[in-house]
Amino acid sequence: MPNDGTIIRDLANFRSASAVSEIMMTTRPPPLHALNHATPGHDSGASERAADGRSPAPPAGGAPERFEAQPLEIREVTELIDEEPEPAADEDRDLWGILYGLGSFGVSMLVHLAGMVLLAWLTVPPPIPRDLALLEATFSPLLEDEPVEFELEKEIRLLNDPSLILFSSAPRVGAGDVLQGSAGPPQLDARVLEQADEEAKLDEVRVEYPLAGAPTFEQLVEAVPDGDFKGDPRAIIEDYQQAMDRIAQELMWKMDRGPLLVIWAFDQSGSMKDDQQEIRQRVNQVYVQLGLTGRERSQFLTTSVVSFGEGYLTHTRRPTSDVEEIRSAIAAVPEDPSGREFMCQAVGAAIAQHRDYVRSSGRQMVLILVTDESGEREENWQYLEQVIGEAKAARCTIYVLGREAVFGYPKAHMRWEHPQTRDIHWLPIDRGPETAFVEQLQTDGFRRRHDAFPSGFGPYEQCRMARETGGIFFMLPGLESSLVRGEKRIYELDVMRPYRPDLRARKQVLDDRDRYPLRSVIWQCIYDLDPLQRPELSSQIEMRVHFSPVFEEFVRQARREQVKAKSYLTYLARVQKALEQGTHHRQQEADPRWQANYDLIYAQLIAYQARMWEYGAALEAFIQKPKIVPLTKPPDLRLVHWNVTVRSPTRTKESQAYIDKASAVFRLTMENHPGTPWAARAAGELKRGFGVDFTPEYWHSYRGKHDGSSGKLTPIPKL
Repeated sequence: MPNDGTIIRDLANFRSASAVSEIMMTTRPPPLHALNHATPGHDSGASERAADGRSPAPPAGGAPERFEAQPLEIREVTELIDEEPEPAADEDRDLWGILYGLGSFGVSMLVHLAGMVLLAWLTVPPPIPRDLALLEATFSPLLEDEPVEFELEKEIRLLNDPSLILFSSAPRVGAGDVLQGSAGPPQLDARVLEQADEEAKLDEVRVEYPLAGAPTFEQLVEAVPDGDFKGDPRAIIEDYQQAMDRIAQELMWKMDRGPLLVIWAFDQSGSMKDDQQEIRQRVNQVYVQLGLTGRERSQFLTTSVVSFGEGYLTHTRRPTSDVEEIRSAIAAVPEDPSGREFMCQAVGAAIAQHRDYVRSSGRQMVLILVTDESGEREENWQYLEQVIGEAKAARCTIYVLGREAVFGYPKAHMRWEHPQTRDIHWLPIDRGPETAFVEQLQTDGFRRRHDAFPSGFGPYEQCRMARETGGIFFMLPGLESSLVRGEKRIYELDVMRPYRPDLRARKQVLDDRDRYPLRSVIWQCIYDLDPLQRPELSSQIEMRVHFSPVFEEFVRQARREQVKAKSYLTYLARVQKALEQGTHHRQQEADPRWQANYDLIYAQLIAYQARMWEYGAALEAFIQKPKIVPLTKPPDLRLVHWNVTVRSPTRTKESQAYIDKASAVFRLTMENHPGTPWAARAAGELKRGFGVDFTPEYWHSYRGKHDGSSGKLTPIPKL
């Protein structure tokens, strides 16, 4: 790059100091403060005025701008210019003067360049003259072939024995019956046919189907590297026999790779006793099937039995292959009265307990989790991902025999009758949800949910453990008789596939919430109406559903509930408005599951407002005209309270607009998501009706009283 003096000499012809500044800016970066003060509306003549010693003119739009950096830069350039003498005027130079100015190096370069041009010209071949000839294309007319005429045979004879004589099917050309020199009809040599039959061996011909050489499913599974195979989070079984057959098949495939350790982990809750007995009776069949492989069980298959509740127990001293010892260990599983199931910690403890045994014996590890609950909610949130990491590190495959999760709700309830007082208790159990976070309203419009509406999938924690470790979640069959408001529904797998829950880690699901505005809005609406997560709000959003049979007490309770109903109506309307603001996000949402969540929740918010109008009107109607019913009924029944029920007839005109809109959205949900829990739930809401009424409830006179059978009252169990 030339130095500054050379640049200044070349710039002597420029009269304006602004031009000098411009070129100097191209050779070095401007000062930082000059860039900070530069503006798009900079006047090009400002530099000239600065060079002449004049102050820059103000901008046309207002107050003058301050440019502090330019005078300093211009002074530097001016000083550099003054140091150099003014160049002399241009003089005419002749050829010799130019050569003299070039010097010896320039003359040598010109001579060599001329020589190279001359040599290049000598190497170019002279052009070859071409004789131009006039070509004329002539085309001969295309002669068409004469048409071939032939006469079809008029007499056609039926061929009865094609294996002996074959008549020619070629047409006879010409008018004559027989052409001179023509050959007669060809004859088939029967000896050739007999010889071909002898050489052909039809019994050795085999036709294979196109995929005859394709690998079997077992070979494909074996070819998958450990840790790269995702399990099945949903396998519906009809009975325990089918479940045990599937487990035996899975264990056989594992044993094809080498020795195996199976860990049975049982839930200690009282609700699992029947399931444990069923499995204990059928576990022998599993090991009999595995014995058909011809291997020694002691060498290839060992078993350990553990159980968990609030604590963790091991029921086999060491892994064993004795079937009777295994059955005895299952029978020894106790019932934990605490009602707590630390499932994730128990799975992690079982894997850690048997890791050294697996390493020393070179075995694979399989854990079969048998439980009808989803475990403690807080414990699952804290330890789930840690347990999955432990299982992957130990290459342990987890299979789960569990129950179907409640649709969008973490709880279910089991009906239990007290053996002494005959009171009926609804005992809560953890059974859901099927997703990492609840995606449905936690209220039925009057209070927290008590239904067990099936979701079609297992609990999130158990399905995720099975899927991430290459196992299977087996959905236990049958509907428990003590399950409160239980329903048995079977959803088609193909229909439910687009609505599968997101089984990624909770953190990933939570991080995606901000990326999808519709999901954030739905979660916020659910949280605002969740009496489980917001106990301080439960007294305001949970209505009374049982009223005193004494009229004066009924009136006092009713007046308090009417005030709460008005406040609850305002709260529901505010949540509905927040959800309506996300309508355009609903149109942009691509996941069918979240579309269905929005549709159902929106319809429910409108329907619950209609029922609140009817709730307040029904209380007022009862106060104005109370129902008259007997206080007792034979043989020993007595009136205990009035229950709130839902019916189709309504009482108020204010609720009709809500009813019409909610009904339309419910039907739209059923139309857009047929065969799914969302459609079934919408149909159930329509069937419930929107009107409210009160019905009397009678109990036996002995209910609620100690029967005197024992001195100590049996405590209410915890499942």
